[in-house]
Amino acid sequence: MVRIVISCLTAFAVAALGGKVLIPALHRLKAGQSIKDIGPKWHMSKQGTPTMGGLIFIAGTAAAVFLWGWEDFSAGRFGGMFVLLFSLVFGVIGFIDDYFKVRKHDNTGLTAPQKFLLQLAAAILFTVLMRSHHYLSNVLYVPFFNRTVFIPWPLYMVFAAFVMVGAVNAVNITDGIDGLAAGVTMPVTLFFTAAAVLWGHFELGVFSGALFGGLLGFLLYNFHPAKVFMGDTGSLFLGGAVCGMAFALDMPLILITVGVIYIAETMSDIIQVGYFKLTHGRRIFRMAPLHHHLEMGGWSEIKLFCVFTGITALMCALSFWGVMNRCPV
Repeated sequence: MVRIVISCLTAFAVAALGGKVLIPALHRLKAGQSIKDIGPKWHMSKQGTPTMGGLIFIAGTAAAVFLWGWEDFSAGRFGGMFVLLFSLVFGVIGFIDDYFKVRKHDNTGLTAPQKFLLQLAAAILFTVLMRSHHYLSNVLYVPFFNRTVFIPWPLYMVFAAFVMVGAVNAVNITDGIDGLAAGVTMPVTLFFTAAAVLWGHFELGVFSGALFGGLLGFLLYNFHPAKVFMGDTGSLFLGGAVCGMAFALDMPLILITVGVIYIAETMSDIIQVGYFKLTHGRRIFRMAPLHHHLEMGGWSEIKLFCVFTGITALMCALSFWGVMNRCPV
């Protein structure tokens, strides 16, 4: 438990100090965010704010895991390392996407098929790795009901890949205003830290605790008005971390409750696009995803941050109650 707290503090310190170095460097590299014309008009004032700031909390998290995870690695407990590597792979995909956006001075990077195939490959490899090291079982745990459902491995692999790619992109969609993705993800990391401690997976607790600290340090620069954006580099890393932890603790269905904001954001986008196409131009929301709809209804970015983070915190508390009596898997 002490190592988890120290890893959190270490990640916070690295992120807080790293931001002071990285943000000026991003300014010098002219790694500014291009804002889409179709977004809220007042967001155009954010044009040129440095992107790829996710490197701040990625560096903090990785440093803490490597510093305080050696006890686990030497004992053959690699869960935290596997989740970190999985998250880093998604972070690299996001970095490539951000790099092309900055290079072209446009808000288009990798194509959707390119990102999907890269993410799918990462999800399949992670599933195989976690299965081979006995972190995954094909007995699907159902939170709140404390029951399990057997699923054949081929079907489970398809299910896992679908959930991982979907979850990663849901977190990515949530990253649309200052601090939102970081704020919403922080209670989720606390939930996974508590669950990891409850079931004795301290190597996973070191990772999730470190991520919490890294995000807290990042918010020093990303809270409204943001001095830096996490970019796809950060949001895809966060998505990988969230779904990686859910699968490493062998309870992917808990993403439905802890990720309620991610799901609401994604569904609002899907509903908007689908309805627009079916009705040839009509809309349900003022603008999708959901945070933009509420923004255009008068919600400030700070109010959105507080409400969405608060809802996630409540759902995470409920989720912990729903899994605390979990049957051994």
